[in-house]
Amino acid sequence: MRFEDLQKAMIAAMKNHEAERKDVISLLVANVKKAAIDAGTRDDIPEEMVDAAILKELKTTKEQIDTCPASREDLLTQYRFKLSVVEEFAPKMLSAEEVEAILKEKFAEVIATKNKGQIMKAVMQELKGKADGKVINEVVTKLCS
Repeated sequence: MRFEDLQKAMIAAMKNHEAERKDVISLLVANVKKAAIDAGTRDDIPEEMVDAAILKELKTTKEQIDTCPASREDLLTQYRFKLSVVEEFAPKMLSAEEVEAILKEKFAEVIATKNKGQIMKAVMQELKGKADGKVINEVVTKLCS
């Protein structure tokens, strides 16, 4: 996703008086800006950096939902709303079937070794940010057995 698109979504939420939605998008914008400053690319922010910041926030929000006590229904509702907004902007992740197809096509020689660590090292560089690490791990485990 382009950084400008994220900023436009934040402005649209402000114009529509959607305070909670604006707060979530503002958090994403702030995270992207921080990542850009840390990387030294403050003016021209690449899409990969925006996607990485969004995926990091998505993971954090899912962890918040998982660790939140069931008795705190108010917090759970807030976290679920945040998750729904962040998911709107998150890049589409590859499914297990798509990951398996890519692995069989591009990494057949590495998979033949049946060395899970070696396979994961080679695959994660290619699929980082495109597929969930848990999905990749499950597919690699299946292929190694």
